[in-house]
Amino acid sequence: MIDKAPDAFRTISEAAEDLDLPQHVLRFWETRFVQIKPLKRGGGRRYYRPDDIEFLRGLKQLLHAERYTIKGVQKIIKEQGAKSVQNLGKAEGSPLPVRPAAQPVYERPRAARTISTPAPAGMRGKLEAALSELIDCQHQLNALHQA
Repeated sequence: MIDKAPDAFRTISEAAEDLDLPQHVLRFWETRFVQIKPLKRGGGRRYYRPDDIEFLRGLKQLLHAERYTIKGVQKIIKEQGAKSVQNLGKAEGSPLPVRPAAQPVYERPRAARTISTPAPAGMRGKLEAALSELIDCQHQLNALHQA
């Protein structure tokens, strides 16, 4: 942990150390999440604000601990706002945003995208309910592993 005032800006190396992430991961996330906008000084040196660090901490929780996809996190940001991710980073160990059962944040495996046979009538709802239950089970298992 870096010994700085809570409201001090952090360099990318300090942010990476504080978040226990490689610097290249922070740079990559900047390309995928427009909400990450570190202040850039001469020579392209990045300085992260405290709000940026909280957002990054929430992002890490969703991507690494909860195993959301980047698209899944982008969907959360779109539906619930960037503040929901930032607030998650403020209160480590707080519960994650609740996923609506009818609209799980899930990216189908690539192989499943190529199947063009529609499900038989009446099966779609059953399949979606089963998928939602499986995703809930996965989150419960992840929570147990984190404990």
